Amino acid sequence: MPPTTSADRAGDNVRRFVDLYRMMVRIRAFEETALAGYKAGEIPGPLHVSLGQEGVAAGVCANLTREDRLTSNHRGHGHVLAKGADPAPMFLELYGRDGGYCRGKGGSMHIADFSVGMLGANGVVAGGIPIAVGAAQGLKMLRSSAIAVCFFGDGAINRGPFLEGLNWAALYELPVLFVCEDNGVAAFTTATSVTAGPGVTARAESLGVAAVSVDGNDVSAVDDAAGRLIADVRRGRGPRLLHATTYRWTGHTSTDAAAWRDPAEVEAGKARCPIARAAALLRERGLPDADLAAIKAAAETEMGAARAGATAAAWPNPQVAYEDVQDIGASARGA
Repeated sequence: MPPTTSADRAGDNVRRFVDLYRMMVRIRAFEETALAGYKAGEIPGPLHVSLGQEGVAAGVCANLTREDRLTSNHRGHGHVLAKGADPAPMFLELYGRDGGYCRGKGGSMHIADFSVGMLGANGVVAGGIPIAVGAAQGLKMLRSSAIAVCFFGDGAINRGPFLEGLNWAALYELPVLFVCEDNGVAAFTTATSVTAGPGVTARAESLGVAAVSVDGNDVSAVDDAAGRLIADVRRGRGPRLLHATTYRWTGHTSTDAAAWRDPAEVEAGKARCPIARAAALLRERGLPDADLAAIKAAAETEMGAARAGATAAAWPNPQVAYEDVQDIGASARGA
């Protein structure tokens, strides 16, 4: 289907576009604040951030309901926030503190909030795909109107769960949207150097899963494409796949200075910043710079408060270390 541009759509619903912009700014503020906390020695483990990729999370999740299920990957802060999670317990989780979404035990890569349908980020590459497919199978059996959505990177398409998950979803016509967040690099390896054939959309279509490619740094285009695909999934037309091209500004983790990247490539990637592009379109539609600045200031204040709360929070009680992760019933205690 022929692509449309942000300019075509932004004027149709400026309020929605402002909401998309606000979510991207909140994701950016969350991760920049978290990185500052990491550099200050406040966070005990490395972070996988998605600076530059905010348009994909915001554009897809704007089309979801609270009841829809979502799975993510190791770079999932934006997905979790866009699905409706609260940044305060997210920060508590990053800081390993009591009150975090996983009681301080999961850290950056494993945040989950079932109350908003967020089934969890996942440190295993492609690990969220079969979980989303299983969730979709359950939703279909329950005759629920909810759907499942799965975010994964370009590196995941070369792993077995991708083929297995899409095959199962297509075979049983499950209500699931697969979202490939293609930033062109898996950890430190360029996708083109390890991926044969024409790529993810061709692989999906070979299994009968209709697929659409979109500029992931054009949040309005993502919103539009995701909305159409999700509508198909909700109508019972089976699974769909969205391929969103984007760019990760940073190294693989907060410990990676990314000296292996070509500086010219990074600058070109930053020039496609989804937030800056959205801001430019909003200015064209008459939104004052003061309003844009207020949105940014509110996001920074929100995330600063979450960081301060996490820094001051108590550590978990060591006696609950094995709860939720190991059977500590009577037999395990030796009773």
